[in-house]
Amino acid sequence: MFFIFIILSLIIALAAGIYICLCTRRLLEFYGADIKKKWVKAANIIISIVLAGLCMPLFTNTAVIILHLVASFLFFDIIAYIVQRIYGKRQKGNKYHACRKIYQCGILPVLMVSIILGYGYYNMNHINVKKYEITTDKYIGGSCRILFLSDVHYGTVQDKEILKNEISSMNSYNPDIVILGGDIVEEGTSKEDMQEIFSLLGSLQNQHGIYYVYGNHDRQPYTDHKTFSDEELEQAITQNGIQILEDTYVETSNGIILAGRADATMGGHSDRLSSKKILKDADHSKYIIVADHQPIGVEENAAQGASLELSGHTHGGQIWPAGPLSEIAGVLNYGMYKRGSCKLIVSSGVAGWTYSMRTGKHCEYVIVDIKEK
Repeated sequence: MFFIFIILSLIIALAAGIYICLCTRRLLEFYGADIKKKWVKAANIIISIVLAGLCMPLFTNTAVIILHLVASFLFFDIIAYIVQRIYGKRQKGNKYHACRKIYQCGILPVLMVSIILGYGYYNMNHINVKKYEITTDKYIGGSCRILFLSDVHYGTVQDKEILKNEISSMNSYNPDIVILGGDIVEEGTSKEDMQEIFSLLGSLQNQHGIYYVYGNHDRQPYTDHKTFSDEELEQAITQNGIQILEDTYVETSNGIILAGRADATMGGHSDRLSSKKILKDADHSKYIIVADHQPIGVEENAAQGASLELSGHTHGGQIWPAGPLSEIAGVLNYGMYKRGSCKLIVSSGVAGWTYSMRTGKHCEYVIVDIKEK
C-alpha cells in the first residue's frame, strides 16, 4: 500500500509539474518576459520543479493549495478552449478581447481557489449538529437520544476552543447515551491535550453512560515518537467515567444492547472478533447498536440483529472531490444507509485530519433520536 501511494504521488507530482511549466510559461509571456531568453526558461523550469516537488507530500496544506491551483487553471483552460471553438471564427469585439485578457492574466483561477480554500478554512472552524430520527418496534423505554462524536483529532487542525464552546450546546440536547466513535486524538495530539479532551468529553451530560471505541489514530500507530502510551490513553479515558468497548458489548440501563468493535485497521479484519462472537450471549430481542469506527460490516451486524451502526472515519470526504469519488467506489461515505434490517449512520466528524481546511463535508456531531412506534 505504501509503495502504491508513493507511485501515485510521483504520478500526480509529474503531471502537475508539466502543466505548471506550461501555465508559468504562458503567464511569463503575458506579463512581458522574453520566453526565448535562457534565464527565463531556467526560471520557468525551476519554478515548475519546486512546485511539483511540494506536491509530493500529498498530506500537506501546501500540496492542497498547489493542486487546487492546477485544477483551477485547467478548468479555465477548458472553458477558454470551448469558447474559442464556438466564437473563434466570429468577429471578435472589445468584450471578447477583454475577457481573453482577464483569462490570460491568471487572476480567475487564483480568485477561485481563494474562495474555495477560504470556505474550507471557515468550514473547518465551525461545528454543525446533524439530527436523525429512527423508529423501532423494539422496546427502548419509549425513546432514546444518542449523542455521537467521532474524529475530533484534538489539538491538531482545529482550534480547541471551538469544541470547548460546543459542549454546552451538546448538553442542551440532554442525551441519554453518549458514544465516542474513535480518532478523538491522534499522532499530533500532545499528552496534555489528550488528557484535556477526555476530561472534557467525560463531563458530557448523559443518563445511561458514555462509551468509546478506538479509531485507527487514537493509539498513535503512525509515528515512532508517541506523546503518550497506550496505558496513559486508556487511563485518561476510564478515569473520566468513559467505558471502552473493544470487541465487547454492554446492556445499558435503559435496555439497549451497545456493542463496540475493535478498529479494523489496527487489528486487521481477521484479528478482530466477528459480530456473531461479540453478540453471541446478547439478548437479540432487544435494540442492538454497534459502534465501529469504520463504516464496514453492516450486513454482518444486521445478520446478528443489530438495528443501528454508528461510524465515522471517512470525514465525509474532507477535501472535495474525495467524497463523491469514494461513493462511486462503493464506500459508505456520509449520511444514513440501510443494509437489511440495519441502519448505518456515518458522521463526517467533529474536525478533520492533517489539512486545516474542509472543502468537502462540514464538521459535525450527531444527535440520533430513536423512538418506539
